[in-house]
Amino acid sequence: MPSKRTARIGALTVAAVCSTISAVVLTTPAHADTVHIHDIQGTTRTSPLAGTKVTDVAGIVTGVRTYGSSKGFWLQDSAPDADPATSEGVFVFTSSAPKVAVGDSVTVAGTVSEYVPGGASSGNQSVTEITKPTVTVVSSGNAVPAATVVDAKSVPDTYAPTGDTAASGSVNGLTLEPATYALDYYESLEGMNVQVADARVVTATDPYTELWVTVKPHEHATRRGGTVYGSYTSQNTGRIQIQSLGATAGFPTANVGDKLTGTTAGPLDYNQFGGYTLVANQLGTLEKGGLERETTQKQSRGELAVATYNVENLDPGDASFDGHASAIVNNLKSPDVVSLEEIQDNNGATDDGTVAADQTVKKLIDAIVAAGGPAYDWRSIDPVNDQDGGEPGGNIRQVFLFNPERVSFTDRAGGDSTTAVGVTKVHGKAQLTASPGRVAPADTAWKSSRKPLAGEFVFRGHTVFVIANHLNSKGGDQGLTAQYQPPTRSSEVQRHAQATAVNAFVNEILKTQKNADVITLGDINDFEFSDTAKILEGDGELWSAIKSLPKSERYTYDYQGNAQVLDQILVSPSIRRDCGLEYDSVHINSEFSDQISDHDPQVLRFRP
Repeated sequence: MPSKRTARIGALTVAAVCSTISAVVLTTPAHADTVHIHDIQGTTRTSPLAGTKVTDVAGIVTGVRTYGSSKGFWLQDSAPDADPATSEGVFVFTSSAPKVAVGDSVTVAGTVSEYVPGGASSGNQSVTEITKPTVTVVSSGNAVPAATVVDAKSVPDTYAPTGDTAASGSVNGLTLEPATYALDYYESLEGMNVQVADARVVTATDPYTELWVTVKPHEHATRRGGTVYGSYTSQNTGRIQIQSLGATAGFPTANVGDKLTGTTAGPLDYNQFGGYTLVANQLGTLEKGGLERETTQKQSRGELAVATYNVENLDPGDASFDGHASAIVNNLKSPDVVSLEEIQDNNGATDDGTVAADQTVKKLIDAIVAAGGPAYDWRSIDPVNDQDGGEPGGNIRQVFLFNPERVSFTDRAGGDSTTAVGVTKVHGKAQLTASPGRVAPADTAWKSSRKPLAGEFVFRGHTVFVIANHLNSKGGDQGLTAQYQPPTRSSEVQRHAQATAVNAFVNEILKTQKNADVITLGDINDFEFSDTAKILEGDGELWSAIKSLPKSERYTYDYQGNAQVLDQILVSPSIRRDCGLEYDSVHINSEFSDQISDHDPQVLRFRP
């Protein structure tokens, strides 16, 4: 298989002995005449026979995986029991390419194990497997057990049970209720042959040859075909990931809103990159939905257009400069001010002490001019080497682009990577002590994270304070399909501290000048309904302008079938109430397989 896919799948499985949960250890094999696959799976997420040696476990091979480090096959009993909580399928981990074929009737002897994709520290659920197997082929060419239909009627509307407080919030020991909870329903089908039909794509095909569909086309639908993630308590239960057991060359290249028509079928797996996954040995036919990239409205002469755009680790060696330039000129209509996130230093990920990014920025500006846009000027502050997180050696930072024909930047000396910018009052107006400057760079909230960049801009005689942010990422958070419900969002701790620091700085400006125009924007790495956003908004110091959009249009990023908000533009009361603001989330990346960034840019237009 191609190297990217192999690397991705290879992360799913390591030596079973290092990643199993042994609930019970017996020294003698279980009786062959009483052990069926549903006995192994049991009625909870972990097998009652974990650690047990079993023999003569019979079934039909429904799928074979010969690539990556998770080699093996799926086995399904053709004589199911009457309990909907017990799966009739199981994965047999062979470690090398299995010598069976789909349709083989086999018996298996081995040890029942619980494998946790990503390791126990990930908080993921486990996959019930038979390891160290001895496989006997009884016959070949048998009919594969009919695939269980997964559709809007079969998947419950409630996402997950609340975990057992006595087990640190784990759902592992709870009896499955597949008619009540979506995660229980999917778990009750773990390892079984399943199918979806005429399923709409809700996350585009990614570089690892996978996509997401929904079996509930009306569930929190966007007008462009996705599914909005609107709160922690209203999950999108119809989402399911699709991979392929076949050649990657045959996998569809899909955008959001496309459809896999007909039947997509195969074993239901669970992995660390999204949880329950239909590993298809039969793929539906791709029907294109015709999704097009959006274009925002051009600002009028009296409107100031301010944008935020995460350009995803841009460095001079990238091939995406022309694409980003075209997006800024043609799709964003050349905003007056653009806050760029993830601008890397002049040699990208080479970790040799280089921190300057002038070559990176110049290459982008030149590309914008070549695309017919303005000759932007720019301001930024180089970080201390390897202190701001992101790709090692890349030294990502925020950069202000501004059109000097429309807006001016107020330069005030004193800003550097370690000096905190302050606020003073001059002639009754707020003024930054340095412009550009960094907000509280020594605060522990910014350890190994990007420090906010603050600057003063003047448009038609009006001063506008702009604070560019790139808050701590969600790395380390437990997934939505974790065994702990609700999942723990550990990354919030640092983001909340960062939001507190930014709000305090905005508050300082507003205490100095009540009617100051302040914009806080960037990759906030959190939702508009999150506590991070609430802390930023404070007691009315700021308001997230994406909330001016209908709920079905509030998204800037598409992850695991959820269209969600990560990028935000927050404004002070004077802008919200008096300036006739217009907001646009310009969908040019997140819904497409050929994206140049994984974020959609945001544009705010208002009259200072």
